[in-house]
Amino acid sequence: MDTDLDDAHTDYTSARTRPVAAGCAESDADWRSRLQHGTPGGWLLAGNAMTQTLTSGRPIHLMHTTVALDAIRASGQLYASSGCLVAALYCAPLTLTPAGLRPHNLGAYLLQTKPHTRTLMVEITPTGPAPALGIDYLRLGRVHLHTYLNLRSFLTEAEDTRLRGTALHKIRAAAPFLDVVLANATGRRTAPEAFVNQLAAAVRDLPFLGYLYFEVLSEYLMLHSTSAETQACAAAGEMNNRLYKRLAFSAVSDMDKLFDLSRFHPGHQRLHDLIAGIEPSLAPGAAQYTRDRLSHLLTALALDPCQDATAFTFRAPDFDSLAGTAPSLLGQALFRELRTLERYPQLYLAFEQAKALRAWSYWNSQQIVAPFNGFLPKGEIGVNPACPDARCTVWLAETCERGLLHPVEELDVAFMPRLADLAMTAMRRDATGKAAGHPAVA
Repeated sequence: MDTDLDDAHTDYTSARTRPVAAGCAESDADWRSRLQHGTPGGWLLAGNAMTQTLTSGRPIHLMHTTVALDAIRASGQLYASSGCLVAALYCAPLTLTPAGLRPHNLGAYLLQTKPHTRTLMVEITPTGPAPALGIDYLRLGRVHLHTYLNLRSFLTEAEDTRLRGTALHKIRAAAPFLDVVLANATGRRTAPEAFVNQLAAAVRDLPFLGYLYFEVLSEYLMLHSTSAETQACAAAGEMNNRLYKRLAFSAVSDMDKLFDLSRFHPGHQRLHDLIAGIEPSLAPGAAQYTRDRLSHLLTALALDPCQDATAFTFRAPDFDSLAGTAPSLLGQALFRELRTLERYPQLYLAFEQAKALRAWSYWNSQQIVAPFNGFLPKGEIGVNPACPDARCTVWLAETCERGLLHPVEELDVAFMPRLADLAMTAMRRDATGKAAGHPAVA
């Protein structure tokens, strides 16, 4: 068993929880219970339509939008890409109805906002039921760290020195806030307003915090929303993805051009205004939820469970000690710094394909044909291109006036156990030549 990837997968339908560092005021089980049973939408964590389909063993229908239909036709091949699904073809679920295939609300959003793309429909016939395991990209830090340690010979001495030094520098720069996080996780609470303002400032030092901040707020919105729109999604067994889409695009200009969460760092007043603009009743509780949830989550992610959160400090560790005490946080910092190297386009496949091979091997060992984003089962799902037994069929699909998808042409294509080139992915570089995840600019 790959213990790093096993830790990075979450199953909300099981009772399994993870250990956390000593001294934490709440356990993983405490938070699981709070989310599932103490929020209006918590029942969707275990009871959503997507995971029910995966665990049923029935055929799975997914949609994928692409701008590369001609290239797909010409090559007869479909590649996965990196990102939140690590090594899967990014899709959204479809539900088979007598009138056509109904897109999940995430898919409907993609169809509405990507009119320049073509839509593929994928039917996967698994060999049987699969566990409801989803991969949580926030928990991939150990995988990032071990990939770097195994492949650092691909770097020049100068690149390696810069990578290690900058990752360590960023953690040290954020250390005052990281120590505040540990204090809050162990029960020594900071005022919510001050905590959020400190968090916003620390994102500029340690970009990974922007990703964690955003996901915590996405969780807050999707599990606490009671709007008519959210209730309609819940009636279909779906979380409301439009909530966090509105949050991202309201908070950061040009997020639609480069979805880079290192640029997500609203302070307290800005956060209140953003949430109020989405669902006013949720604005008063957003800062406290951010403080409590992010403090626990970051402590659980960052510190090895053997550590004592009440005694640890991020202010003076060296690289090697962090690799033992806080391997996941160090790995996340290394991963994002690697993406700023000048040679990243040349290094991309070497580093990301290594992670992909591990992911495919893990998924195959667990009979996972359609991995999903497991921080929340919100509908981001993909195709495992290396699954040896599942039968996959791909069609070009068209959307009717009712918003339903209809297959119009079966494509002669095969899924390939290889990542797409960087230029063809959502991780592509921006106009300045930097990849998504480069240091945030105020």
